Amino acid sequence: MRRVLLLMAALCLLGACGGEQSAGEAKPEKANPGKAEPEKAKPVKAERAAESDEPRRPAAEADPRGPDKYTVKLTTTKGEIVIDVHREWAPHGADRFHRLMQEGYYADVAFFRVLEGFMAQAGLHGDPATNAKWRERRIPDDPVRQGNTRGRVTFAMAGPDSRTTQFFINYGTPARLDTMGFAAFGQVREMAAVDALYAGYGEGAPKGNGPHQQRIHLEGNAYLKREFPQLDYVVKAEIIEQ
Repeated sequence: MRRVLLLMAALCLLGACGGEQSAGEAKPEKANPGKAEPEKAKPVKAERAAESDEPRRPAAEADPRGPDKYTVKLTTTKGEIVIDVHREWAPHGADRFHRLMQEGYYADVAFFRVLEGFMAQAGLHGDPATNAKWRERRIPDDPVRQGNTRGRVTFAMAGPDSRTTQFFINYGTPARLDTMGFAAFGQVREMAAVDALYAGYGEGAPKGNGPHQQRIHLEGNAYLKREFPQLDYVVKAEIIEQ
């Protein structure tokens, strides 16, 4: 009997007694003084914020100051989109948009990520050399002063101080974007042309089957027009009032 009891005690020390772990559940680790606990992974929503895939880097820089208010017209393959920009809403965003408009950046630029009920995203250039020039020209974050409601225009980002050239137009009222730091800087006057943009390709790769941002960076419109021929484009972009 004594030999049996000694054997059972040895098995318990080796972890063979007690209940089994449930599938997919890890054993808790012992606390390690001086070592930060890893953060729990946050669930990813199906309709993620309009994220660009720009790499996160330090030392974002502001652009020259633009007008307090100005209006731009995007002539697209589905009609005109007129946007009133308010610098007080998001100064860094408004200044960057103004600079890009002055330089003619948005001509022949595709709406490459159009998600029904969510948003329409554009801002990667058709020329890979131009994409390379602007990819690291990030601007500082702006506080969110105006909500992401229908028709609001906002820069895409991939984390703190990562905004460059990509913007999106809200279809719905995704209030969660406000808490995530997406600062709107403009408002579309009439949404008819925005509502008509082709949305058949859905979410971009690798999450979906639509255009892959990395390939747009490297191949430009040659890639988009070859593999996604139904996309809509900004044909001409101009400042019409300031």
